[in-house]
Parts: sequence; structure tokens; C-alpha cells
Amino acid sequence: MSSDVSEGGDPADAGPDDGGADGPSRAELQAQVTALQERVEELESGTAADDADDGKRMTIIATKGTLDMAYPPLILASTAAAFGWDVTVFHTFWGLEILHEERSKELQLSSVGNPNTPMPNLVAALPGMDRLTTELMNRQIDEVGTPTIAELVDTCLEMGVDLQACQMTADMMDYDEAEFYDEVTTGVGAASALSEMADADIQLLV
Repeated sequence: MSSDVSEGGDPADAGPDDGGADGPSRAELQAQVTALQERVEELESGTAADDADDGKRMTIIATKGTLDMAYPPLILASTAAAFGWDVTVFHTFWGLEILHEERSKELQLSSVGNPNTPMPNLVAALPGMDRLTTELMNRQIDEVGTPTIAELVDTCLEMGVDLQACQMTADMMDYDEAEFYDEVTTGVGAASALSEMADADIQLLV
């Protein structure tokens, strides 16, 4: 007794694009592969952007050696280094006071002509006023737990910040390079500083 064959035919005869009853079709698989490729390219693009951000370079020119003006270049430099940036701080003229291991611990805050000191210049010019305003600022630094200048210099050096001393200024103002912090780069001229700035993504003058 013969058995009847279904009009639908053998399932094995289904075409390659049909996918069968349970599996995806070839077109669906191709669409999934294309979507995965696009996602991989998107992730690789994001990684490349992150790598480019990590590779930023910043050069800061530090020209001032008062207590209040010593903080900005060091804070900016250490923060940028924490982001993975390549940071150089070129110290020239009174900015060399920041690199002097002893003098950096005794930086003063000038009260004359300083818009942040709430006193007229006539009063600010009196003997002892700079010492008073410096003491007040140091007291505030201690109260809020802000690192000292010496601590920030050490932090920058530990994080790989290149702290440079201007050779011309050191010679002109008779600085002894042996009295600078260890690991400070000495003997740097204006041409080298300009080269650093030309290659940097960010240039700041403080």
C-alpha cells in the first residue's frame, strides 16, 4: 500500500534564502553581520578619539613668582598630567622662584595693586602689609587643605611634567641651578620654548 507525498514537497528541498521554519534566512544573517561590522567600526572610532585626547600636549609659560600666581601653572599642569597629557611648564623671569627649592616655600603675596586684597593701595603700601596678606593666604590654604607650592612642584615632577628653567633668566638673575628642585630641566632657551609651544595643542601664559 503506497503512502501519499504532501504537495508541499520535502522540507530539505527549501531554497537557501528561505531559512526554514525556525532559522533566519541568508538575507537576515547578512543584515546582522553588516550591523555588527558597523558597530565595531563605531567602537574603533571612539577608541581612536580617546587615544587622540590622551595624546594632547600643553605648554605653560610661568612668568610670575608671587604666592597667588604660582598656583595656576602648577594646578593646571598637574591636572593635565592626570588626564594623560604631555605637559611642559617653561619658567622665566620671576617664575623661576617657583623652581627654587627654598624660595618657593617663602613666596609672598603682594597687596599693592592686587584687586583681590580688600584694602586701598595707600594702606597696602604700609610696611608689613605684604607679610600680613601672605600670612592670611597661607592660613586659608591650611584651612581648606590646599597643597603647598612645594607639594605641587613634587606632584608635577612625579607625574612626569617637564618643569623647565629659562637659561637666560637664570644667568641674568644669578640663580644657582643646583638650588632648583631635583629633576627640573635647566639650560632651556627661548628657541626651545617656542618649539614646545609650536607643537603643543594648548599654550598658556601665566
